[in-house]
Amino acid sequence: MARKPAKMYRQIKGQAYTRREYSGGVPNNRILRFFMGNRKVAEAGQFKIIVELTADNPCQVRDSALESARQVANATIRKIAGEMGYALRMHTYPHQILRENKQATGAGADRVSLGMRQSFGKNVGTAARVQRDQTLVSIQTDPEHYLTARDALRKACCKFPTPCTIRLVEGAEHLKGLV
Repeated sequence: MARKPAKMYRQIKGQAYTRREYSGGVPNNRILRFFMGNRKVAEAGQFKIIVELTADNPCQVRDSALESARQVANATIRKIAGEMGYALRMHTYPHQILRENKQATGAGADRVSLGMRQSFGKNVGTAARVQRDQTLVSIQTDPEHYLTARDALRKACCKFPTPCTIRLVEGAEHLKGLV
């Protein structure tokens, strides 16, 4: 069966549904890695620039959208800064379990489907509940790669269902004359 559009799961509605031990058959998380690049230098605090991507509105972000944003941001910054010239971190984890009432379609579907009767739904995926001004992705790098980091986060922003803001958290004093 085809995947439903992501706009069905964008709004935060109702109580959080996160307990995997009570619901069997939860699909695996699609995010492969939450930290890319030079982790040792990032943890030591040696990168001078930190750029963050924050959500402007509260919403739910599917795990597939988080993974595609990670891939495009990582590819963009790695191409210019190299393997060890940056550290990219995904800050959100998809805990929310998404359910869907599967409907039979096609010839004879009216005799097979129960419609909306007791439509609790089956688990179809996971999503992250994101609040306003919550950090989704951050990149740490050197001042010469600042514009590339902004571009990487701009491309990642296009994958999310809410408008996002890119802001420089740390290192503005190092950008004199570069921007």
